Amino acid sequence: MVGLKPTYGLVSRYGLIAFASSLDQIGPITKDVTDAAIVLNSIAGHDERDSTSIPQEKVDYRDALVDDVKGMKIGIPKEFFGEGIKAETRAAIDKAIEFYKKAGAEIISVSIPHVKSGVSIYYIIAPAEASSNLARYDGVSYGFRADGDNIVDMYINTRNQGFGMEVKRRIMLGNYVLSAGYYDAYYKKALKVRRLLKEAFDKAYEQCDVLLAPSASGTAFKFGAFTDPLALYMEDICTVPVNLAGLPSISIPVGFHDGLPLGMQIIGPTLGEKKILRAAYAFEQNHPEFTKTAPKGEM
Repeated sequence: MVGLKPTYGLVSRYGLIAFASSLDQIGPITKDVTDAAIVLNSIAGHDERDSTSIPQEKVDYRDALVDDVKGMKIGIPKEFFGEGIKAETRAAIDKAIEFYKKAGAEIISVSIPHVKSGVSIYYIIAPAEASSNLARYDGVSYGFRADGDNIVDMYINTRNQGFGMEVKRRIMLGNYVLSAGYYDAYYKKALKVRRLLKEAFDKAYEQCDVLLAPSASGTAFKFGAFTDPLALYMEDICTVPVNLAGLPSISIPVGFHDGLPLGMQIIGPTLGEKKILRAAYAFEQNHPEFTKTAPKGEM
């Protein structure tokens, strides 16, 4: 399975139910890189109904589907390979790096400071925006409505029954970081670190065309495996920095462990969708076994 997150603003958010407006982005999940490019062709483009939509000329992303990475400069950000990344994930990506080397790409070690703060930043900014966006679901204007003896009870019952536990947790967290006395200490500071993170990514792209990193620490975990919300949030450690920076990224299978797929993401600069599609397509074409059903044993 392949997942593509386009540059923020490349695909219109018009009609999307907003969670965190500065982070929400629409992208395809497909069986291979070719289908991802085809779908992106259909959904990318400027939309006047979305104020964050980027004015742009029409691009055919299928042009990037060439089995050739000669001359590409691929950065390996060391911060993505720190504590928490499973040995099997690292081993699979090391093999991918060797493939790119043999295919003629130049491998460059880069550093992106503030990546380690990505999860902390995300879980301040996203809940803050969600607490505002989800306030509209009050049972009055539209959406689910629960019964109540009076309007206050109706509000309480609607939001209590209509939102799951995790959504309610994030709304409460968002209201907290936006409250008087905590806005500057948390939300405002998170916005500053987010800007520094984006600048660090931009600086890395002065040395390379794309970045290569794990999509997740390991294989998919079983539903309900995490009872501690903080432990669950840390599973986003590889992806939220990219989302915060608004950059394009494509996640592709890079191997298997215990019959479950391991993921690798290729991250591009702003509007660098063709670059990440090119790198992903080349890897996929030379590793067709990773796009098929996972084997029963290790691979």
